[in-house]
Amino acid sequence: MTRFLIKRLLSAALTLFAVSVLSFLMFFALPRDPVTGMCPKNCNPERLERVRVELGLRDPLIDQYAGYMKGIFVGRDLGSAQGGRCDAPCLGYSYVNNEPVTDTLTRVLPVTLSIVLPAAVLWLALGIGLGMVSALRRGTLLDRLAIGFSLTGASLQLYFVGAVLLLVFTYNLGIVPVPHYTSIFDNPLEWASGLVLAWIALAFLFSAIYARLSRAQMLETLSEDFVRTARAKGLPKSKVYGRHALRAAITPLVTIAGLDVGGALGGTVITETTFGIQGLGRTAVEAVRGGDLPTIMATVLIAAVFVVAANVVVDLLYAAIDPRIRLR
Repeated sequence: MTRFLIKRLLSAALTLFAVSVLSFLMFFALPRDPVTGMCPKNCNPERLERVRVELGLRDPLIDQYAGYMKGIFVGRDLGSAQGGRCDAPCLGYSYVNNEPVTDTLTRVLPVTLSIVLPAAVLWLALGIGLGMVSALRRGTLLDRLAIGFSLTGASLQLYFVGAVLLLVFTYNLGIVPVPHYTSIFDNPLEWASGLVLAWIALAFLFSAIYARLSRAQMLETLSEDFVRTARAKGLPKSKVYGRHALRAAITPLVTIAGLDVGGALGGTVITETTFGIQGLGRTAVEAVRGGDLPTIMATVLIAAVFVVAANVVVDLLYAAIDPRIRLR
């Protein structure tokens, strides 16, 4: 198991290295001046030149990349106009926000985590559970209701579901306050009440998709020879379905769940925009619109870290579900 884990971690590190190189080259090696987008429109030529010097844009490209990576791991000196010393992990300075990018991410990243992680628990539990039960009760009323639920959820868009939830539960009934973010460490109840509509909207749409996938996967697994053999041996249904069929059916879903959760952590733009919450997704979009290059690069790297980390977790879950994978 240790060897398996080391291989996956090395692969993840190489992937992140490749992403960092490509994203850096994309922004700094192209034949355009990146400073004109980073500095506000009222920058005069003298200030633009000072920004170029402070960012090291006059240095060779490899030195620029080395300086950027050095800032991530050990920190770097950004110059007096950028606050001086920037401790690790230093992701540069935003001239648009007039603050280090790390400060921006420290403010918005907990918001995205608070939206995605609870919603992921809801959609995985509801979607996979509903799909499995539907497969075991194939042809019954419960199965038809589950199919209708999945089709409805797959047909709707998040901004529509979010708008309906806001209209009904916030503006008409007044049960839930206007969505907002409060740190869970300050007030857990306020944290939950401010994000519950975002959780429900995400969980409804994703669980509908997972219900269809898990139902189809479970039906396919129930027709396999090893399940029929387990039944022929007289094993109880709880063991046949829970220990054998479920374990085999859930394996492909783990891959999809890892990609979905990792991608959502990289930025839930539509969710944050629909509910008016400032998270990583909205920050990335605003950085693109404002030409805030350091923030764009930071959000790209953060999104890559989440996706790669989710894939490492998926590989470990695979190894736990199917021990044969550890030998590959």
